[in-house]
Amino acid sequence: MNILVTGANGQLGSHLRLLGDSSQHHYFFTDVDQLDITRRDAVLNFVLTNGINVVVNCAAYTNVDRAEDEESDAEQINNYAVRHLADAMKVSGGMLIHISTDYVFGGGNYNSPCGEEAKLNPTGAYGRTKMHGEQSIAEVGCHYVLIRTSWLYSEYGNNFVRTMLRLMSERERLNVVFDQTGTPTYAGDLARVIFDMVENESYRGRDGIYHYSNEGVCSWYDFAVEIARQANIDGCKIMPCHSSEFPSKVNRPPYSVLDKTKIKTTFGIEIPHWTVSLEKCLNNLIQDN
Repeated sequence: MNILVTGANGQLGSHLRLLGDSSQHHYFFTDVDQLDITRRDAVLNFVLTNGINVVVNCAAYTNVDRAEDEESDAEQINNYAVRHLADAMKVSGGMLIHISTDYVFGGGNYNSPCGEEAKLNPTGAYGRTKMHGEQSIAEVGCHYVLIRTSWLYSEYGNNFVRTMLRLMSERERLNVVFDQTGTPTYAGDLARVIFDMVENESYRGRDGIYHYSNEGVCSWYDFAVEIARQANIDGCKIMPCHSSEFPSKVNRPPYSVLDKTKIKTTFGIEIPHWTVSLEKCLNNLIQDN
């Protein structure tokens, strides 16, 4: 079987690359330098030439604030490129596994975990363009598994954990918002779920939308406090603050907890608590340093 992983240099793609080393299948790991997925002809040619059976799309425009000024660029990657991948899978009869986000729910007044069928109501350009990508997949009608996730972090790239570790080492005091609640997701855990889905071909006959994050709920403040505790950092005082103290062009979701019942029951998986997965990530970062 031939598998294409796009956005392979990002957080999720990097973890899939590590897992792919143990596979007997043939993985193609690409980023924009190897394959520009905003070009429909390039995508279709790559898929047909290499006999791609599964596409795992990890590519995305993820800078939430910058997307407000560059919405057309975000639309190219988060929507049009997704449609090109879906079109290619429709032609080839293959499977598209696409990663989306809790930001498609940003404008809702939620106080309980969002299920897959909750009304989409994004508040900014990032969420809108990701929603458009979801809609494009449905319109094309290819075989697909769409996984929405939240608060992704890993040992790779720019993310909350790595930023907090840096700031805690530089400052004596750090303010972190406490009025945004969600669930951190370790990219290594999500990558394992996707990898097993592909390796076992368990996606067959299970088209649809799924939610995945780690278990548990916290605020960004709670997340930062736990990072400091596990990393044994005591020289930086972490203080809770309101979102209004950090003006932004985007109204971030105040509550973005995802209901994961469907993916757990459909694929028979157990999901670790976010504190357990954080420890795994921090241990890896310490070893790497």
